[in-house]
Amino acid sequence: MPSTELRQTVLATAKRVVIKLGTQVLTAKQGGLDLDYIWDLAGQIVALRNQGIEVTVVSSGAIGAGRGVLNLPKRPADVAQQQAVAAIGQRQLMTCYHQAFLPHKLHVAQILLTRGDLDDRVRYLNFRNSIGQVHQYGAIPIINENDSVAVDEIRFGDNDMLAALVCNALRADALIILSSVAGLLDENNQRVDLVQNVHDVMNMARAEKSKLGTGGMKTKLQAMRLVTDAGEIAVIAHGREPQILPRLLAGDKLGTIFVPATKKLDSRRRWIGLTRRPVGNLTIDDGAVRALQQRGKSLLASGITAVEGTFARGGVVAVLDPAGNEIARGLSNYADDELRRIMGQKSAQFEKILGHQAYDEVIHRDNMVVLRA
Repeated sequence: MPSTELRQTVLATAKRVVIKLGTQVLTAKQGGLDLDYIWDLAGQIVALRNQGIEVTVVSSGAIGAGRGVLNLPKRPADVAQQQAVAAIGQRQLMTCYHQAFLPHKLHVAQILLTRGDLDDRVRYLNFRNSIGQVHQYGAIPIINENDSVAVDEIRFGDNDMLAALVCNALRADALIILSSVAGLLDENNQRVDLVQNVHDVMNMARAEKSKLGTGGMKTKLQAMRLVTDAGEIAVIAHGREPQILPRLLAGDKLGTIFVPATKKLDSRRRWIGLTRRPVGNLTIDDGAVRALQQRGKSLLASGITAVEGTFARGGVVAVLDPAGNEIARGLSNYADDELRRIMGQKSAQFEKILGHQAYDEVIHRDNMVVLRA
């Protein structure tokens, strides 16, 4: 589908969107939060709401705001210092949003997350229900990573990824990442208008990051992959373009648009395949790869060649091809020690090997998501 048609028939008809705002976009040239920009952005979001569009905001900027409050010359490198600065800055960040939406008689709701909140199925569902109720009350959810407690093991890595996970959790129609660049840039530094499959452009990600943010184009493309693999549309655009949000949602040709997969995943499959971090890896042979990718079959033990990790029955595991590429994720019917005993074997032998009745499939196709190639 051509870019203009995709923008006008899919993006312009979106009724539920997630908007991610990076630190670089929110920060003034002289440092600290750009209050005028945040007020302008609030007006844009209100314009979308008046069109019947439900908006959820994922906002960076806590550490940047904390730097401004404390007059720090640069972002601290020490983790404890970052956490403290984020704790101080988060209050300032939410005050700015509160003041920006106050003239529109709208409340804002602060929601802080760690990676574990979305890994755990119950907390994941509680989060989703909470966001839904915030919208029912007519407030604007402002989501950020809980930097004051997050460490490497529980960090999202960047709010781009957090925004993608939130988009999938809410089953939003679109993810819009507002950046300090016009979109994905090609080798001639020109904006790429349309990306059919994000997997094909991962090598175009520039290595550099902004001085204020923690991500870069690589994390943005990874976020695009999560959303488009779930079957929704995604955009990277310049956050300082005048009236960027209403213009994007009107179908204007701005930013880089990423084409969604043809099949939308339901909520449960989004959690299994694109949200929950795998607790182990299963490497399979070429025959099993073809069975999963081409014939939509369940994963059998006879096709497994290696098992990595420690996990119980029901754990989410990644399925790797012989080259080590992840091709699927699913819920394992077996613990890791059981799989090591039955891998490469036929299902008729399982009861004898394990000493109890067993499933024919290691991962049933109803509990598996095959990722886009």
